[in-house]
Amino acid sequence: MILIRHTTPAGAAGVCYGRLDLALAESFEAEAEAIAAALPPGPWRLFSSPATRCRRLAERLGPAVTIDERLSELDFGAWEGLRWDDIPPEQMEPWGKNFVTAPPPGGESFTELAARARAFAAEIVAQPDTVETVAVTHSGVIRALLTAARGMSLAEAFTLEVPFGSIHRI
Repeated sequence: MILIRHTTPAGAAGVCYGRLDLALAESFEAEAEAIAAALPPGPWRLFSSPATRCRRLAERLGPAVTIDERLSELDFGAWEGLRWDDIPPEQMEPWGKNFVTAPPPGGESFTELAARARAFAAEIVAQPDTVETVAVTHSGVIRALLTAARGMSLAEAFTLEVPFGSIHRI
């Protein structure tokens, strides 16, 4: 399976976003072209998170895209769209100490994200099709799947580099 993180979103610097549907940066076309050039030739089964920043890239890569909610980024709940600096420390501190199992207010924990991402991967692996799977998704989902593939704990997820437009094979 090939996992691709979406391209650079516009206006994301310093903002808490997961499910927030951000626009794409002006660099989208150039980033999408570089990603397409780096992929092996198709055909692929092509999946995408429902977020526009993922869907647009997936649609650029191929005509038949299956949207799968399990590829969505972490739900930051009440923090969505806030500047990280504006999140009250009394909320941020407990989450920062235990992001694996503690959800942001009204959101989901990293354990919950990992469970749905890993369910997606298990379903793909169980299919007898020999066609390569490409999933356009988010850093949280990619980290959750990479930790599982590498035998790492979820607490180690943020030691993994997952820049915008990066491609990861598991």
